[in-house]
Amino acid sequence: MGSLVETIKEDARRRAVVDDCVTLLESEVASKGGFSGVAIKGGYKTVKKMRPGMIPMAMNHLLDDFAAQIDPIWADCGGDTSKFTARKSDIANALLSITDDRGRKSDQKMLVKVYNKLRPTAIQHIGAAVPRLADLIAKHAS
Repeated sequence: MGSLVETIKEDARRRAVVDDCVTLLESEVASKGGFSGVAIKGGYKTVKKMRPGMIPMAMNHLLDDFAAQIDPIWADCGGDTSKFTARKSDIANALLSITDDRGRKSDQKMLVKVYNKLRPTAIQHIGAAVPRLADLIAKHAS
């Protein structure tokens, strides 16, 4: 079992992780349905339209903090994707603590507005993405 923190220290591997994170995010957004899906897809489209390239750039900027939050949980689960997935609420809260903090400090009013609109359902949506996240970590940190 490896460490995501260690994996992303190497530039080529970091780019691969960022690319896979963006793919995971886009897959999750595309899979959403109903009223919340419309809101998520609309918010995602707004962000992409406002600043092309924003998603990979943001993922790259968040990756060190995300990896630092995820690695202890991954290690505690012994690299077992099913044990990791079972802790989806812990994982969602750990990741959201980072984005919540960044949102409080941001001067990007429109992005913060979109984030705050989507934030109430974020734990549920991140939890749904955890199995894909577990596979991504297993791929890159093993």
